Amino acid sequence: MREIVFDTETTGLDWRDERVIELGGIELVNRFPTGRTFHKYINPQGRAINPEAQAIHGISAADLLGKPTFADIAEEFMAFIDGAHLVAHNAGFDISFINAELARMGHPTVDQGRVTDTLAIAKRKHPMGPNSLDALCRRYGIDNSRRTKHGALLDSELLAEVYVELIGGKQAALGLDSASPGAVGSIEVTTVEIAIRQRPVPLAPRLSEAERAAHVLLVAELGDKAVWLKMGERAAGLQ
Repeated sequence: MREIVFDTETTGLDWRDERVIELGGIELVNRFPTGRTFHKYINPQGRAINPEAQAIHGISAADLLGKPTFADIAEEFMAFIDGAHLVAHNAGFDISFINAELARMGHPTVDQGRVTDTLAIAKRKHPMGPNSLDALCRRYGIDNSRRTKHGALLDSELLAEVYVELIGGKQAALGLDSASPGAVGSIEVTTVEIAIRQRPVPLAPRLSEAERAAHVLLVAELGDKAVWLKMGERAAGLQ
């Protein structure tokens, strides 16, 4: 199974008016990174960067001078994600921005059914939160010390690790057959049959005769409707 974990950085929060200025992603095959990545800084074509957004990702207008436009990198990105399932944190935000950019070009948009939202998974798994990317890194012991600012490629790399933890992928990987490295994700299953045999010599009873006699007296005092009497009758019928 091929998946692309991706992230965007933007000029602001509203996909209808703002633009994508950074786009990054990494490729997973059977939940393992292949080493293939995609990363581009994108010129927003005169759209100003909201100061609050810049405080989060640290990308300024000067950083984007001379960078390609989204139209310049769109075909390369679409080829990178072709045939893959997509994974993002708060995926509705990122895919809305990408689809808005594609729509401006008259290009077919990405089917949102292809996209898994790790934020939604995290909210179901950890309903008490917090479920930000940083919080999930801390929860799963993932080193995010490099993340002093948001960045599309770095965040994709961190999210890939978080994603595998969220879906229990590391536990599943323990069963991988290391003897066949070419078959990534194949699992060797061993069937063990356990024969149940009757004891040749029954175990000695654990109740003493005095305890048995006391039990008989107790049942007699309970009357004819005592459950113990019914159980005794049933046991006798099975013999």
